[in-house]
Amino acid sequence: MRIRGNMNKLYFISPLVLQKIIWIPTNIVLHFFGHLEVKGLENLKEIKGNAIFACNHMSELDPIIPPAALPFWSHFSPMFYASRENKFYGGSGWRRHFYGGDFFKAWGSYQVFVGLRDYEKALANQIRIINDGGTMCYFPEGRTTPNGMIQPAKGGVSYLAYVTKVPIVPVRLEGMFHISVKDFFMRKRKLSITFGKPIYVASHDSPMPIKEFKDRSNEIMTAIKNMV
Repeated sequence: MRIRGNMNKLYFISPLVLQKIIWIPTNIVLHFFGHLEVKGLENLKEIKGNAIFACNHMSELDPIIPPAALPFWSHFSPMFYASRENKFYGGSGWRRHFYGGDFFKAWGSYQVFVGLRDYEKALANQIRIINDGGTMCYFPEGRTTPNGMIQPAKGGVSYLAYVTKVPIVPVRLEGMFHISVKDFFMRKRKLSITFGKPIYVASHDSPMPIKEFKDRSNEIMTAIKNMV
């Protein structure tokens, strides 16, 4: 489903309601069982509008942590996400019933159109959301890490910042790699999220080549890697 213009931001309502409903129980669970530590909130104070939160991708549970780590009345709420089409998850067992479908859209996750070799078309939903004032939680690596290390990034995140002129907030997630249900509920893991200082992708008079978007995205991943 593509987001159409002149909707008066009605599509903000569902993710806002859902994310607010689970904010309290999610915080209790993450702090009690995961010893969640939140760092760097002071780096967000200078951002008056929306932003793109660029996160490293450790596990499938990563998307719930950034909105839970922000204050309840944060102006970055609700957060929106990017996902693949539903059929992409057809062979993924139970995931096919949730990922890329109506549940994801209700949560605020909209499709990226891959294979078009055109950032503007591929990220049409995300561009519309950001231009409408929405905050994006984005995973530049495009998939969860296979080895716990930060992976090379795709160019989409820097392109979004380039065309929408909103800042990128580098976000480092730690403690979620290969976490098991037992580890979590036995309180054996310590989870943390660190918000870095905002990064602005400068505009140019002429279009930037695709390689430069990838280079800038990887600079963001390097900034995440160096966060302590």
